[in-house]
Parts: sequence; structure tokens; C-alpha cells
Amino acid sequence: MQARRILDYVFVTLKGMAMGAADVVPGVSGGTIAFISGIYEELITSINNIDLSLIGILKKDGIKAVWNKVNGNFLLALFLGIFISVLSLAKFLSWLLENEPILLWSFFFGLVVASIFFVGKEIKKWTVGTVVVLLLGAALAFFITELPANDNVDSLPFLFLSGALAICAMILPGISGAFILVLLGSYKTILDAVHERDIKIILTVGVGAVFGLLSFARLLKWMFNHYKNITLALLTGFILGSLNKIWPWKTVLETKTFGDKTIVVDDMNVLPGAFEGDSKLMLAIVLAILGFSLIFILERLASKK
Repeated sequence: MQARRILDYVFVTLKGMAMGAADVVPGVSGGTIAFISGIYEELITSINNIDLSLIGILKKDGIKAVWNKVNGNFLLALFLGIFISVLSLAKFLSWLLENEPILLWSFFFGLVVASIFFVGKEIKKWTVGTVVVLLLGAALAFFITELPANDNVDSLPFLFLSGALAICAMILPGISGAFILVLLGSYKTILDAVHERDIKIILTVGVGAVFGLLSFARLLKWMFNHYKNITLALLTGFILGSLNKIWPWKTVLETKTFGDKTIVVDDMNVLPGAFEGDSKLMLAIVLAILGFSLIFILERLASKK
């Protein structure tokens, strides 16, 4: 891994904060932020280095060697940012999601549109295969955003699977882990478990998430090593398909209340002119342009050594 200064790790922490904030918004993936900020492959590689071989390295060379093997400084800075965001910035974003959804979605819509071009330009060779994979990825992501939410499920094996699938979605650009939990019907169970400090359920989901993260990171690393263009096309498709979920103007058809949270489980996209209420069109356009422009700012930061 590349050598970094203290200032570089500050930027990594800021990127982690952006990832954490994105994951709070159903429909926006922290994986998208990781990709457009230039740390996606390093994150996947670092997670991929966490395996049983670390035990041998620990015995032979000590803790410092293990820390260097897993790129510990990078992971610590990144997850510190995510943790800070969840405790602070995420609350503000949740408030915006409830009180100013059009403005929030407009900002993220511009950001995600720009990220399609950003990820797509990383594809070095366009072929019929890459185009087909991109379209399949877009169709799959679109299909996922159209799925109805399931009723609440609380069996431990299913919660283990939910944790694994949700964490995989979180590191995939374009697919929201929180939205996957709503689709699977395990969102309320997990939320209640956190509120009630149900250690059994929290551990089950946590172990599932660790299993999913470590195993899926290996698959992604293998795909990047052997089929990079195809993988990039698939990820670009995922991001493209996710635009359906984050279109700013919607008519809400059905909601579900989970404790003190209300989640939209069925809605319909409409044009600004057909939106019931104040469409806030001009401000929405400004924020979309701001989100679009932010991608190029992040790209410049990512290119700094």
C-alpha cells in the first residue's frame, strides 16, 4: 500500500464520513462514495488481506506486521470517519430525509449521475460484452429498487443471511444495504434489537456481516484482478439502475413504521410538474449541479499523493 502522511489520513477519514452519511440514506450506497473518492480497490484489497494467515504472521513477526498486512492505518482512519458520521452527520441527514427529501435526493441524484461517468471512464476497453454486462447490472439494480418490502422476519439463520447480504450491498456501488434489509423484512427486527440491546440478534447479524464482508471482498478482488473491465461495467450498471430509487420527485404509495422510524416501501416517480406540493425545482437543480460538481472535487482530492 502507498505511504501516507497525517494529512492523507485526514482525507481518508473525511471520505469515511461521506460513506457513513451515504449509507444512512436508503437508496444511496457507501460503496459509490468509496469508488468515486478513489479508495474502493484499496478498501477491497485491505479487507481481503484479513484471513487465517494473519495468525502465522502474528506468531512470527508480531502485531506490527499484522497491522501493516491489513493496511491498518487506512482501515482505522476510514472506519473512524464512518463512525463519526453515524454519530453526528447521519442525524442531520435523517432530518433532511424526513423534512426536505426533494433537496436531499436532488443532491444525491446529481452526485450519482456524475459517478456513472466517473466509473464508466475507468473501463479501458468497451466491447459488446462490457455493454451487455452494464445493461444487465442496470436492470438488476432497477429490479431490486422495485421489489416490495417483506414482512418482518426474526429467525436467526435468516438474520445471519440478512447481515451478510446487507454488508455486501453496502460495499457495492449503487445498492443500499439499509434498503436490502427493508426488502428482506429484517430491518425492524435489527432496529428493535439495537434499541433493546438484544445481544443474541446483534451478534448473529454482526457475524453474518463479517462473513459476508470477508467472503464478498475476496470475490470482488478476484473479479478486479481477472475481469476488471467487466467488473467496472457491472458496477457502472448498478449505479445507473439505482437512479430509479433516488429520483427526487415521488408520490408515496405505502409506508411502514419501524419503532420511531417511518420507511417508504412503495412509491412512484413523477415529473416535477406533476408533483403534489412545492417541487422546489430551482433549488433542486442547483443542489443537483452541486452534487454533480462534487464528484470532480473528490476526484482531484483522490489524485493527490
